[in-house]
Amino acid sequence: MRMVRARLILSCIGLIGLLSMTSQYYVDKPDDNRFTREILAEKLDEPMALAPLDDGRILFIERKGDIHLYNPATTRLSLIATIPVSTKYTNREGVVREAEDGLMGIVPDPQFAQNHWVYLYYAQPGEPARNVLTRYEMRGDLLAMETRKILLEIPTQRDECCHTGGGMVFDKDGNLCLLTGDNTSPFSSLVAGYAPIDERPERSPWDAQKSASNTADLRGKLIRIHPELDGTYKIPQGNLFPIGNTKARPEIYAMGLRNPWRLSVDSRTGYLYWGEVGPDMKDSVGLGPYGYDEFNQARRAGNFGWPYVVGNNAAYWDRDYATGKAGKQFNPAKLINDSPNNTGLRELPPAQKSLIWYSYRASDEFPLMGNGGRSAVGGPIYHKADLPNALRPFPDYYEGKWLITDFMRGWIMAVTLDEQSNYVSMERFLPNERFDSPIDMKFAANGDLYLLEYGSAWFRGNDNARLVRIEYNAGNRKPVVQASADKTAGAVPLNVAFSSAGTIDFDRDALTYEWQIMTKSGELVQTYSTPNPSVTFDKAGLYTARLTVTDAKGAQNSKTLDIKAGNEPPNVTINLQGNKTFFTVGQSINYDVAVTDKEDGSLAGGQISPEQVSVSIDYLPESFDKVAVSMNQRSVDMTATYATAQKLITESDCRACHTIDRPSVGPTYQRIAQKYKGDPNAVERLSRKVITGGSGVWGEATMSAHPQLSQADASTIVTYILSLSDEPKSVKSLPVSGNYTLNIPTSQSSKGVFIIRAAYSDRGTPSLPPISTEKLVMLRSPVLFPEQADSSKGTERITDQNRPFYLVGSGAYLGYFKLDMTGIKQIDVAAQVPGRADATGGTIEVRLDSPTGKLIGETAVTSNTGQGSAKIVNVAPTDSMHDVYFVGKNPAARSNQVLVQVTSVTFK
Repeated sequence: MRMVRARLILSCIGLIGLLSMTSQYYVDKPDDNRFTREILAEKLDEPMALAPLDDGRILFIERKGDIHLYNPATTRLSLIATIPVSTKYTNREGVVREAEDGLMGIVPDPQFAQNHWVYLYYAQPGEPARNVLTRYEMRGDLLAMETRKILLEIPTQRDECCHTGGGMVFDKDGNLCLLTGDNTSPFSSLVAGYAPIDERPERSPWDAQKSASNTADLRGKLIRIHPELDGTYKIPQGNLFPIGNTKARPEIYAMGLRNPWRLSVDSRTGYLYWGEVGPDMKDSVGLGPYGYDEFNQARRAGNFGWPYVVGNNAAYWDRDYATGKAGKQFNPAKLINDSPNNTGLRELPPAQKSLIWYSYRASDEFPLMGNGGRSAVGGPIYHKADLPNALRPFPDYYEGKWLITDFMRGWIMAVTLDEQSNYVSMERFLPNERFDSPIDMKFAANGDLYLLEYGSAWFRGNDNARLVRIEYNAGNRKPVVQASADKTAGAVPLNVAFSSAGTIDFDRDALTYEWQIMTKSGELVQTYSTPNPSVTFDKAGLYTARLTVTDAKGAQNSKTLDIKAGNEPPNVTINLQGNKTFFTVGQSINYDVAVTDKEDGSLAGGQISPEQVSVSIDYLPESFDKVAVSMNQRSVDMTATYATAQKLITESDCRACHTIDRPSVGPTYQRIAQKYKGDPNAVERLSRKVITGGSGVWGEATMSAHPQLSQADASTIVTYILSLSDEPKSVKSLPVSGNYTLNIPTSQSSKGVFIIRAAYSDRGTPSLPPISTEKLVMLRSPVLFPEQADSSKGTERITDQNRPFYLVGSGAYLGYFKLDMTGIKQIDVAAQVPGRADATGGTIEVRLDSPTGKLIGETAVTSNTGQGSAKIVNVAPTDSMHDVYFVGKNPAARSNQVLVQVTSVTFK
């Protein structure tokens, strides 16, 4: 009896231990509507990283050098400093392009409450090119610039893009951990997306062996140092290489990184976590594996293998870029760096596998990741104990989970780890929310999750670039507010119909509505207490419309809209002849771009002069680098901007005193550009001087005032003048009308898209900033795959080497939305009846706008259909846009029986 009782006690102890270890798996998941997403600031200019302070204030940085402080107590956003940074690449041919470089990282000192120190990582302007890790002191709400101390300098190259890193975190021992990118261009003329190991002379910007796999170089690394009081640092125990090895930097904790983003530390284990953007590549024997993005975990110092392996240690083949010949496949357990650009050790530590890896295709291992463009961004690991004074802690369900996000896919995942920190599962966090290019997120001391959204377009401010707060509410829930307007800009009188449609309260409380119309300076103009007021703006200016919704218990939530009265937005149109969905390789297209602007148009009908319009056509492969495309488009935009500036100069008296390169009454534009080169405040300061006039800088000559110029026009002129220090300054825009041959660049996949883009930024008004309008036309590959379908029923994808896609049961279908059927005469359906799947065969119908819509063609697929062969469907003549459905039919088939296997459909 005593033995039985002892066993029972031990069993209970074991059960209690088991429950305590796995309690996070048994806590109920909270309702998503208990989380409120609130926009605190928007229209930011390239936000990059944020840093919550223990007193509740939030620091965040923008790439061009601005540091902002958000105070939740006052809801005030203030600019506390501007750091001079380098934001350009200049290649050996002298072409200047926008860079990923700039202000890249920020983290407060663990003892910030006592010492007020903030650490910044940025691209130092000037030569030699270098990135620096610095420390500054905050005094009140300002950053004291004179307190700068440089802890660490990292030489870099600024000839070619990309990959900068910048994520920082302090561990529990006070060590500062910093991520750096490989500073290597992924674009080689040999193979698109292949590992950058180009060892030819003068090609080091294309060789990541100089950096990521170089033990004597701090690029492509996770650096771990211990900052000291005097601004120096010491090397902590446990780094990858010991002090004293001249071929290995002791600061390195992890190496073999490509483009790492957003570092965090698990306070329970001390393990480090980050996201890492991977290469674009399709699986190819003799070249390499699929290009994977990664979410990585470092339990100890190690090598993560780039550029030799990627993802789950999938290896590339060595390659001679001079001959194009492939060598042996790299061995993850025994990596050798034989590059002439390597200054470190030849034999490298073995490669570590990623915790999570995923490609642009659907992932078998991690299917929730989705497919398409990808850009992994790390996030925090939630522990309630880290936030002892939290007013609104996240529920226990999220205890120990790692929140991760993807810049391009716009989701946040909650990753569950077991007690040994092994991967268990993942799930969407707030699955009904779409985040606009999330680039950083962290928990604040009050328990709220703060998030930076970069917005839609690279290298510029975006209307949807935001600072966002996500708070958990265990009690009464705030209303979820939606605010919209039928128009947000236009000439006066401007009639705007506001709407609160979509606003909801999940506690079903009665709601009251208040719309406040305010001027830019915050002066209240009018208040409306109806849900959907109509407002007329008679006076030109920039206004803010704020909708505040209050529930019966007093809980409030708000949304704001900006209204620009007095400036009609430009109207941009792109007209194409022929099909507007699909491209045909080698085919020429005729295009015509027209831009009208009510205020700026100087030609008939308010048209804008062609040289002021930005037009570009880019080919984007199946998985493309969004940054590279944006670099080109921003350069094309500058061509149009400079044309506008030259027009403004011609129409004013500027040419009477200045020329580009010949002495006159005033200094040449080139001298002005050289004098103010690298001055981040020059545009704003000189624009004011152009308007108000002045003297004394360039001798006794006085510059006349130009009060007729708006601030926007003056800024356009000054931006152009300052650009003359960098030649050539831009990529030439295409003409506004012409003929363009759709040729795919060598070595690029034919399954991508052509993007035809036209854009124009108007000149604004004295009281309003410029408005930019752009239009895009996307011509996609005529070959569509089952996994690209927008809608489907009765489909099954099998995990094996060939990854077959089946239509199961009569009535199963694939649907593709908004396809231009103009000129489409034939569709080739690659389908067969696989015997091993007990398939029965059937008919594939092509229908418009629904699975039961108009039938325009059909074909029978039988057991005699050869594998890989295409069944030709001659379709009835159809024009305009339609949703197109491919429906499998066989009334004799069982509901769970495979009809056919579909590989692709090709529109001709």
